[in-house]
Amino acid sequence: MGSLSKSKPKVLSMFSGCGGMDLGFHQNGYEIVWANDINEDACETYRHNIGDIRNENVSELEIPDIKDLDVLLSGFPCQSFSNAGNRKGVKEQRGILYKETLKFIEKLRPKIVMMENVRGLLSIKTEDGYLITEICNELSQLNYEVHFKLVNASDYGVPQNRLRVIIIALNKKEKLGSFRFPEPLSGMDLSLKNTILDIPENTPNQDQLLKLNPQAIYLGSFVPEGGSWKSIPYEVLPERLKKIRDDMAKYRWPNFYRRYHRDEIAGTVTAAFKPENAGVWHPIEDRVLSAREIARIQSFPDDFVFKGKSVKAIYEMIGNAVPPKLSYAFARTFLKILNGENCPEISEIRYFSTINFGKVPVRAKDAEVIFDPIMPKQLTLL
Repeated sequence: MGSLSKSKPKVLSMFSGCGGMDLGFHQNGYEIVWANDINEDACETYRHNIGDIRNENVSELEIPDIKDLDVLLSGFPCQSFSNAGNRKGVKEQRGILYKETLKFIEKLRPKIVMMENVRGLLSIKTEDGYLITEICNELSQLNYEVHFKLVNASDYGVPQNRLRVIIIALNKKEKLGSFRFPEPLSGMDLSLKNTILDIPENTPNQDQLLKLNPQAIYLGSFVPEGGSWKSIPYEVLPERLKKIRDDMAKYRWPNFYRRYHRDEIAGTVTAAFKPENAGVWHPIEDRVLSAREIARIQSFPDDFVFKGKSVKAIYEMIGNAVPPKLSYAFARTFLKILNGENCPEISEIRYFSTINFGKVPVRAKDAEVIFDPIMPKQLTLL
């Protein structure tokens, strides 16, 4: 990726996708020295907006020889852990790709590691307990101080409620400042009205709309701004939805065909973009959200252009991406600790260790968790 400036921290990026996580670091002056993803469309988008990227299967790649690596980023595949996915966890190939990240860490010994995944990662079990504890223990054995937290991307200026697990590991052999998760921002208008209602028609990807089947369009037309499938007349529902409406408790009170109000913050953008169980409808127009509108909800700037063989491929890469504003907050924090500055102390710190290895918080929201293999502190998070 060209010659490196000594003044720029070096970043290696695994499972880079179209570059959402990398963009936040790129904007903070980091040098992306190596990136890789298996998706061709995502790689085309990455090259257009950020720079070089390999398009290969990470399991077949030789680990690059990079000296003095500052940051390793890894948004390893989430489909095996997501509630919207198959939840097969480590029982399928995608569910064990986190091990490739550990192999890279073991060889390259970066100063800082940042991993991102879905909330469901916290409840995935392995033969020995929970996957999150296994990952933390592996990092600890490599002499890393490990922190994790369930964060909402909206705390960092991303206009959507998007809960994600962030794992941060710091190399104990390096002279780094102490780490704490970035403090949430405040005073921001993250409503759909302030996010997507001012997009000029000639903005890249604004004219790209996913085509829906006629039944979905028909049913969606009954849903008012701020409403859901509860507004759809019972008699026009397909039989499968009538069955669910007849016994809502059995099906855990689903909220299909959600159309968020313009004054609301958007829900989680997903790669699947299913009109039935994701809030994909435009708040005031009788259509789904465009690719650019989805990109804005993911906090991508308008000059970040998405490339792909189909509109569906573009929707998928946007939904799979880490919001750039989320990664931007961590990139700024890392600059400080790489320079030896300490992050401010915060009170919401919890610990867990190999003593309670089989116990894991399934909802660690609002508390930063530190893995300590020795201290027998018990962790109770509800």
